[in-house]
Amino acid sequence: MRGPRPEAVPSLVAGACTFVGVLDIAAGVFPRFRHSRMHRLVEVLPGAFGPFAAALSLSAGVLLLLLAHGLRRRKRRAWRAAVILLPAGAVAQFVYRHSVIGVLLSAALLLPLLRHRDEFAALPDPRSRWRALANFVLMGAGSLGLGLVIVSVHTNRMVGDPSVSDRIEHVLYGLFGFEGPVDYTGDTSWTVGFSLGALGLLTAVTTIYLAFRPEHPAARLTEEDEARLRALLERHGTRDSLGHFALRRDKAVVFSPSGKAAVTYRVVSGVMLASGDPIGDVEAWPGAIERFMDEAKAHSWTPAVMGCSETGGEVWTRETGLDALELGDEAVVDVKDFSLTGRAMRNVRQMVKRIERAGYETRVRRIRDLSEGELERIRRAAEDWRGTDTERGFSMALGRIGDPSDGDCLIATAHKPDAAQGPYGDLKAILHFVPWGSDGVSLDLMRRDRSADPGMNELLIVAALQAAPRLGIARVSLNFAMFRSALARGEKIGAGPVLRAWRGLLVFLSRWFQIESLYKFNAKFQPRWEPRFVVYASSRDLPRIGLAAMQAEGFVNLALPRLLRRSAPVRRPCAHTVAERGVRAA
Repeated sequence: MRGPRPEAVPSLVAGACTFVGVLDIAAGVFPRFRHSRMHRLVEVLPGAFGPFAAALSLSAGVLLLLLAHGLRRRKRRAWRAAVILLPAGAVAQFVYRHSVIGVLLSAALLLPLLRHRDEFAALPDPRSRWRALANFVLMGAGSLGLGLVIVSVHTNRMVGDPSVSDRIEHVLYGLFGFEGPVDYTGDTSWTVGFSLGALGLLTAVTTIYLAFRPEHPAARLTEEDEARLRALLERHGTRDSLGHFALRRDKAVVFSPSGKAAVTYRVVSGVMLASGDPIGDVEAWPGAIERFMDEAKAHSWTPAVMGCSETGGEVWTRETGLDALELGDEAVVDVKDFSLTGRAMRNVRQMVKRIERAGYETRVRRIRDLSEGELERIRRAAEDWRGTDTERGFSMALGRIGDPSDGDCLIATAHKPDAAQGPYGDLKAILHFVPWGSDGVSLDLMRRDRSADPGMNELLIVAALQAAPRLGIARVSLNFAMFRSALARGEKIGAGPVLRAWRGLLVFLSRWFQIESLYKFNAKFQPRWEPRFVVYASSRDLPRIGLAAMQAEGFVNLALPRLLRRSAPVRRPCAHTVAERGVRAA
């Protein structure tokens, strides 16, 4: 009889590991079968061995449950731990519960783990200390709940009828290794005490391990990688308006074997998230995409691409077999076609005129043309005006202003005349654009003083578009509008009930995510719409990819308190880069 396909073993083993973990927990929590023929074995063992076996079975079960996710993702360290824990849990079940079935199940799970050990070769993930905090909270809550079960299940040996508060107090004392107010007859006090102490020790040890385990930092863009990316953008940057955002320094990069193309990415919650199209020569894209997929496979990460163009989506799906889904549209304004005249631009025209009459002035310049003093003033204002605790943006944000290497970036500022504030008056709003090839810019950041008059963003976009010809700019990419086509079609006459319902849901979600407002804001400038896509492996991965994208963009914040944050990480190149450097050195 043929066994399961090797590639299916990790998922099957993870499910079986969960089942065996539950059995181990049950064996450690519930009283042993007193009438078992194996009870005589316990009678000749040391007195503390039975309670110790209960704690060992409980601990092994909890750890197996924690390892199941790692086994499903083919992690080598999870495999090693499972190979050790399964025999330990089996021995504990046999001694405490005299369960032959538990031993057989553990052995049956251990055999495929050993036989298919080559399937568990995934490298470790980048580490962050928020996992330690999450582990402490979840393990602490789970230990408290499981401890209440342990304390309450031995009612026939319990002295008196302690209240719920007494039982909770007993659990809390027991997690720290102390006796509580609940008492039992016989050796049950030892069993309960050992089990509670094991849960407390398990919570402490796993939290300490996750907080202080050896450094394996998230990859970062090295200076050499950034220089190579800039060289590719200089030759091929005209193709994609998101190309310059590949230079975010919290991204990693894989290059094609020829070095003529690259894919930048960040790993978030086990998702290897790329953004935009690959950088470089289209003919070399397949090589970079293959390297990207190899890296995802090596770490058992879920591959995904956010915001690629139609051409990029076609190449990704053709080369990898992944699927693509339209995510929204990018608003692109052709400078030669832009004008404030006409009925369609009436609202924008009136708003701009009103603000100009209020005395606001605008300046549009390259970053290299600003003094360091003014740049510092702009940086401070952008930081002060940020509406969230953390910086938002990933796929369409550079994450910095005024870096010496970004001299071609464009900045538009709005000022209110004020002699006390210097020659340019009181700074009220900022727009920052990154280069899009040699004749375009892409909007990176919009910030304004909340006390300024409404319409600052419209004023600065119009100012940037009007200044574009003298700066040699022919195209301006504005914001990305998610699900733009659904919003546009859903409000038209003849839209069906499904489309109207979908639009209604998007309008509802816009209360938190600015879906509709961004679409309407962009539409004011009469842009052409360029579709953008998300590329994914399976529909069941979409919720996970969506959560990872929201974390990357800053909409979901899992930041730690300052004391638990890891210091600046050491830059670590990807596996392919390490291999290439080894070959060069040889």
